[in-house]
Amino acid sequence: MPVKRRDLVRYFEEIGFSLLREGGKHSIYTNQVKTVPIKRHGATDRITANELCKQAGLKPKF
Repeated sequence: MPVKRRDLVRYFEEIGFSLLREGGKHSIYTNQVKTVPIKRHGATDRITANELCKQAGLKPKF
């Protein structure tokens, strides 16, 4: 089941991440310690969304 980009970004912002910059195909979010790229597509598969959470040091939510 795909995860909407909007839900993934909302989760990161609730935890304390903010938009650092826009890349070519990614939005780069940071919490001043970790930096995570999130693709600018309509949806991301669940496994990739959970890997992004792990990369940010968060518990997998999706």
